[in-house]
Amino acid sequence: MQVTVYGPLRSATGAKRVPVAFDGGTVSDALAAFVDAYPRARQHLYSDDGSLRPSVRLSVDGQRVDVETKCPPDADLTVVPAVQGGAT
Repeated sequence: MQVTVYGPLRSATGAKRVPVAFDGGTVSDALAAFVDAYPRARQHLYSDDGSLRPSVRLSVDGQRVDVETKCPPDADLTVVPAVQGGAT
């Protein structure tokens, strides 16, 4: 699988597009494989309680998806991490 990342995730991966070993499953499984390969990405994607941050945006092969969507092993996964708001 190829994963394209944006924002602060690039510091976790070192590149905009990275390969990740993935045998197929759900988008949640694909994200788990991504975080296993790039552990520093976890803080940008998951809350302290382990839930995916609500503002994380995901797409598979160009189509917006949720974590329960099926994801083939040769997918192109795009991950846009949560964006922190500023003080008001």
